[in-house]
Amino acid sequence: MTKVTHATAGTAGEALRQTWIEVVDTARRTTADGLVVGTSGNVSARVGDIVLVTPSGIPYDRLGPEAITGVTLDGRQVIGDLVPTSELPMHLAVYRATGAAAVVHTHAVHATAVSTLVDELPPVHYMAGILGGPPRVAEYALYGTGELAAHMLHALRGRTGCLLRNHGTLVHGDTLAQAYDRTAQLEWMCRVWLAASAVPDRTPSLLTPAQLDAAAAKLRGYGQPD
Repeated sequence: MTKVTHATAGTAGEALRQTWIEVVDTARRTTADGLVVGTSGNVSARVGDIVLVTPSGIPYDRLGPEAITGVTLDGRQVIGDLVPTSELPMHLAVYRATGAAAVVHTHAVHATAVSTLVDELPPVHYMAGILGGPPRVAEYALYGTGELAAHMLHALRGRTGCLLRNHGTLVHGDTLAQAYDRTAQLEWMCRVWLAASAVPDRTPSLLTPAQLDAAAAKLRGYGQPD
């Protein structure tokens, strides 16, 4: 089996270890917050030219330091013995196509439901601005395939998150915290739209492109200065 071949000592090794802790903590949070069930969904983070990713089929509460799993951007495993998540093609496609440092994939209930109904989440709330605009729905393809990764990249154009038809969500960010927050906001927006659209004889009001652009611009300055 593949063993560690990249630096795992000194500064580089400490960065990998600390990032792995964040990957595991984020994966456990997806379960605690009800965004995934069992071992569905997966989380990854990039450290230089290595992508640390949750392994396939291992409950998150059983992931410890010894479970660290890492691959290069071309998918060659260089850290650990556990088989990486089956959705590795999606994660690597994001890192190769964007400047993302973290990816969160879930099977969130409301987002998955929405993915079966529309081609794009209707703009019911200005928080769509944190994703670059209303998230699109990637066409369905078998999980773990290059075809699904290609559909996902198409849906992600100009966005930091998308829905996956009859599947779930894929969101990326500059940090794991940011990717997770965007994931949670996406699920919340899907829940809001489903609740509003379910009211008999009523149609949810939607934001205009100009309103979304204004909100997105304001959101870029949200929070405390660096």
